[in-house]
Amino acid sequence: MSIFNNLQIAFKDKSKYDLNRAYLLFKIISIPFISKIMTKFVKLSIAFGIPIEFFIKKTIYAHFCGGISIEKSQNTIDRLWNSNIGTILDFSAEGKNNEIDFNRVLNETILSINKAKNQENIPFAVFKPTGLIRFSLLEKLSSKEKLTYKEEKEINDFEQRFYKICKKASQNNVPVFVDAEESWIQDPIDDLVLKMMSEFNNKKAVIFNTIQLYRKDRISYLKEIINHAKENNFKIGIKLVRGAYHEKEIERALEKNYEIPVHTKKEECDNDFNEALSICFENLNIISLCAGTHNEKSSQLLINLISKYKIKKNDTRIYFSQLLGMSDNISYNLAANGFNVAKYVPYGPVKDLIPYLIRRAEENTSIAGQMGRELTNIIKEKKRRKNIKFF
Repeated sequence: MSIFNNLQIAFKDKSKYDLNRAYLLFKIISIPFISKIMTKFVKLSIAFGIPIEFFIKKTIYAHFCGGISIEKSQNTIDRLWNSNIGTILDFSAEGKNNEIDFNRVLNETILSINKAKNQENIPFAVFKPTGLIRFSLLEKLSSKEKLTYKEEKEINDFEQRFYKICKKASQNNVPVFVDAEESWIQDPIDDLVLKMMSEFNNKKAVIFNTIQLYRKDRISYLKEIINHAKENNFKIGIKLVRGAYHEKEIERALEKNYEIPVHTKKEECDNDFNEALSICFENLNIISLCAGTHNEKSSQLLINLISKYKIKKNDTRIYFSQLLGMSDNISYNLAANGFNVAKYVPYGPVKDLIPYLIRRAEENTSIAGQMGRELTNIIKEKKRRKNIKFF
């Protein structure tokens, strides 16, 4: 019997209302036609100023987000920790383009690092680079176009914000994840993260880069940075994920007529993800690893690697991670069996998180089989509770 099949553990902190809400949400998301209509309705409502925040807060926001602030997310933090699951606070405001918003993301990230200091229930902080700089400017930088004086200053400001976060993480001994972006803007981010690792990861991995294994070139990139770290005597923090922008990557490559940078077959992506896990374990003397996956086979492989290399289940170099509201059968059962687990917990004002929630719905619609598994588990748990006999 699989470790992930115990639904009583998976849903032990979910009320009947929580289960019914989750059932409705995943039912909608699993039907692409209906999901697209709902997504378009939300986008139009925002564009025309139609007040729908209350409806969103009570439904998809309540399922996938922790609260409108760090303080308001405390109930979620406590609830997860009651099941030995840590929280990764993620200020998920997206699509911002001005200095005020960039500094707001900086300040919120610093607050989350301060919150995590000396707290076992918040093992990591995280930030998204495009929360600190204009997307279009990263595009220009990546394509090596000549920058104006004003743009050069913007790049410098971005790097200073980036550095402040990494320095604060190091001072507070709080590992921080740098989320991955689209492939065509990722190179300068990778370069900057590697620079931060070489400065702050001398004794342990504090700065983590995120590697999206749907990209065809990421295995070679992983090997490259491992060799670089060995040559320069610093540790590497790696968060492995499959990837967040698959359809967008393919569409852009076709539109601009260049080689598609991502795998088009799921098996190829799965193989690379699992190979990356093995590579990390072969180099565990310099690597700390977080496996961000909703895939049961990859999660089982990681369990097997921990056993094979005789690593303690609670070794702080190894973490499993899933999104809040997703794959609770993986998260809760791993934690119940003594493994390190942390959930990504997005937080922020409802209006600011709507772009994130739309992206979540669009991504989930395209994940083959994922919504079916979520729905199946919810239905099984509802039936299990209905059949419980009280004496």
